[in-house]
Amino acid sequence: MAKNGFLIHYLRSSMKKEIVLSGIRPTGFLHLGNYFGAMRNYVRMQDEYNCYFFVANWHSLTTHPDTQTLKESVLRVVAENIACGLDPEKVSLYVQSDVPEIAELYLYLNMLAYKGELEKTTSFKDKVRMQPENVNAGLLTYPVLQAADILIHRAVKVPVGKDQEQNLEMARNFAERFNYRYGETFPLPYAFNYDSELVKILGLDGNGKMSKSENQNTTLFLADEDEAIRNKIKKAKTDQGPLTPNSVMPDYIENLFTLMKLVSEKDTVQKFEDDFNNSSEGNCIIRYGDMKKQLAEDMVSFIQPIRYQALDLQNNKDLLIKIIRQGADKARASASETLSIVRKAVGMDY
Repeated sequence: MAKNGFLIHYLRSSMKKEIVLSGIRPTGFLHLGNYFGAMRNYVRMQDEYNCYFFVANWHSLTTHPDTQTLKESVLRVVAENIACGLDPEKVSLYVQSDVPEIAELYLYLNMLAYKGELEKTTSFKDKVRMQPENVNAGLLTYPVLQAADILIHRAVKVPVGKDQEQNLEMARNFAERFNYRYGETFPLPYAFNYDSELVKILGLDGNGKMSKSENQNTTLFLADEDEAIRNKIKKAKTDQGPLTPNSVMPDYIENLFTLMKLVSEKDTVQKFEDDFNNSSEGNCIIRYGDMKKQLAEDMVSFIQPIRYQALDLQNNKDLLIKIIRQGADKARASASETLSIVRKAVGMDY
């Protein structure tokens, strides 16, 4: 099908579906928390909604000004997204900088954003503490660019975690201000997830969530080699076992069971749960070493196919570039339509 024909077919097939948008920065490797906290839901969403998923390479410049490895990181993130189950034929999978319409909308929205409110955002204050020598304007206006990412497609559903809810609320505020000043243009986006399937996965030391950038020895990455997975799980925090039968599990033990429920057979999980519940001081049935060994093998079996597929894609850069360009064509078709409406509303349609 010719390029224009493909876009017309894509737009017509997606017109009746609600729009979902999400982005990820190309900093660090995707990990198990990303998969079960987000990616698994995205794979489900692609069959039910008109989905735009992008790699936020402009956003990465606010904290990672060194761009020597940025292109490689972008391609890796795209490959990992596909390896997790996203279908480039069903979704628009693109790179933020390939859609310049976002930058123009970002400019208009900056006229509606105020220094005081931007300085009060939790994300800005956190980043200032982390990088006091690099408090740049992009860092301050990060929520405005994030709003432009969302509003450029007039998305109504945005899968976000708790740490991004404030920025999404600001996107709603900017949309409302634009609508008030220039006329109804944008629907108001709101947070959206399949609540029953949200999974919180702690680091293997029991301290906080798995992270792309912090304490990598306690995070299971989708790019981890088999032995790295085994070694990390082997070192996962445990204790001497429960003191009484049917004890409440500490967070770090409950996290091991959470991981096991995600990748192991039900009978396996049940066996170790029974061992835990029947253990007591002087009669410790649960053997954490055996449990971690079983979990490690099941985790290897789960992560290995994702890693292999992502590596295959990364070794086929021509295909990845083709996918990215196809995604950009879809995204720009939507973004151009929005920007035409915005320019007319603002009075910039000469």
